[in-house]
Parts: sequence; C-alpha cells; structure tokens
Amino acid sequence: MSTIMKKKNAGFLPSIISIATANPPYTFTQEEAYKLSGYDDKKIKAIFLNSGIRKRHFFVRPADKVPNESVNELNARYKEGAVDTGARAISECLKNAGTKHIDFLAIVTCTGYLCPGLSSIYVKKLALNKSLQRTDIQGMGCAGALPALQRGWDHVRANSGSNALVTAVEICSAAYFIDSASDLSMETVIGNVICGDGGAAVLLGENHVEGMPYILGFHTEIFSDYIDSVGFSSIGGKLKIVLGKEIQNIAGKAARKAIEALLKKHSLKFKDIKRWIIHPGGRNVIVNIADELGLTRKELSASYEVLEEYGNMSSPTVLFVLKRIIDSTPLAEGELGIMLALGPGVAAEAALLRW
Repeated sequence: MSTIMKKKNAGFLPSIISIATANPPYTFTQEEAYKLSGYDDKKIKAIFLNSGIRKRHFFVRPADKVPNESVNELNARYKEGAVDTGARAISECLKNAGTKHIDFLAIVTCTGYLCPGLSSIYVKKLALNKSLQRTDIQGMGCAGALPALQRGWDHVRANSGSNALVTAVEICSAAYFIDSASDLSMETVIGNVICGDGGAAVLLGENHVEGMPYILGFHTEIFSDYIDSVGFSSIGGKLKIVLGKEIQNIAGKAARKAIEALLKKHSLKFKDIKRWIIHPGGRNVIVNIADELGLTRKELSASYEVLEEYGNMSSPTVLFVLKRIIDSTPLAEGELGIMLALGPGVAAEAALLRW
C-alpha cells in the first residue's frame, strides 16, 4: 500500500484509501459444484460447465448437508460465513490503510438476515470504535455496494477529517434452493450455476492515496416495470433466487441510461471514460452490456476474470473487479472510470471515479 499524501483533495471529494477482498477457504470447481448441488441432469450439468465460470468459493464444509439443510442450518451457516468472511476483508483493509479507527461503518448484504446486524457483530469481533455511526443495508442484491459507498461518501463529505468503511458480504451458498423435480425452474438453476460467496471492504477518506481513485459522484436509475424480475422469494422460510431471463436482455439499456445520466451531470462523454468496472452478473449480462456500450472484451477483461474465478458473489463482486483493476492495471493520473452494478428494483447503480 502506498503512503498517504497528507494533502486534502480539491473540493473535499472522498478518495478510496484502501480496498480488500476475502473468500471462504473452501473452493469448488464447476464439476464439484454440480455434484454438490444434487442435480442429476445432463442438460443442467452442461450449463454448469459452460457458464464462463471455472471455480467458486462456498462457505461449505464436508459435514454440511447441502442441499438438504434445514432453514436453521442455512441461517447458522450464513451467520458464521458472513462474520468470518467480512471480518477478514475488514481486517485486511484496515491493515493496508494503517489504521484501526473507523468513524462510519456501512454493511450491505442480502443473502441472510441477522438482528443485531453485522455492523454490531463486527464492532465486537474486531474491537472497532464503539462510538462509530453505522448502517446495515439489506435487500439491494448485486447492486448494493454502490449505494453503500454513497452513504460512506456522504458521511466523509459531511464530516471533515472523518473516514468511512463500506463492507459488502454475501454467503450465496446459504441462499441455495433446489426445486422439486416436478417444478424445476431454470432461473433457480442459473442462480445455482453462477453464485458464490465472498466479501469486500473499502475505506473512504479525504486524504489521497497514490494509485487509488477519487469518487466524483453517483447516479441511480430504477426500472420499476421489472421489479418482480430479480431478487429473492421465500419458500418455506428458504430464500429462492428470482432471476428472470429478460434481465440479461435489458441489462445493457439499463446500464446505458444510468451511465449517460451520470456523465451528463459531469459534462462528460463516453469517450472520456478509460476504465470500466462492471459487475459480472453472468456471462450473458456482460455481453449485453458490452454490446450496448460498444465495449470490447479487453476493456471488460477484469469483469470476465472475476466471473471466471469467483462467479457472481452478489454485492461484493463489483468491488472485486475494482480491486483487480487497481492492482493489475497501470493507471494514468486523471483517468476516469465508471463503476456499475445492476440489482433488484430493477436498479442500475453507477459511480464516476478519477485517478
């Protein structure tokens, strides 16, 4: 991690100080994930093996009874996995930043429910500042990291000298549902094919860190006509993914509308954007967005790589893409980037970054 420059940025725009990711220690190839799932169908197996995903991380141990866990067992696995994975991401993020102090903590998750929430649990587990401000954000799915970042961004702008930690953590394997043979749903199959477990933490502040971007602003577009197309339903207390096939076809148009509005706010054009941090909701979703925006596979290479190595981890996934770009790509001073994720609502969430 580069040393922090002790000069506040122009206009007090918050900058990313540190970013870290974490996954459960248990890794499964797509072949292993198929065997674990309990399916026995050659067509479904072919979908697993031709998804553009090579492996995924699940918080699943040999003793777990997947896919025959009770609601209580699923909830317990969600809590244990989310606490462990999120705490490791937070610890690494703060270590990289050289601080243990947090003024504001935002937690985003959608694959389980806890009360008290993860923010309280992390304060105790990691001995964080007991006077910090906090918020637990639920129900925003794959797009949740960006609204959480905006809450942290707002806090830093409103409280000079403060910082904000944003953490997105999902245990998608604890929201795993298997239809009955007589009621097989392809959207449930696709969810089981692509979803994985992971967490990411981002620290925001006023001081700039070399190689890290400022966040210039955000924009949201909600497409309420598709509100029933993405999310979770509850069947017998278990979460069942809702993933309408129409989403992969509207993803590009939704992305374009949000991005155009964000660029207009800042008097910019598409050609001004050099870095694309796009949430890989699935291979077809990436392709649809690329086609709509006229982006090449090379320009979206980080999204494809994260999908291949981790699958779709819901809310933290776009932060994995951001970290990959920061870690592996030479970034010129002044370069602009767009970060975008789609989630339930249907919502397109976008952020404008500047290095």
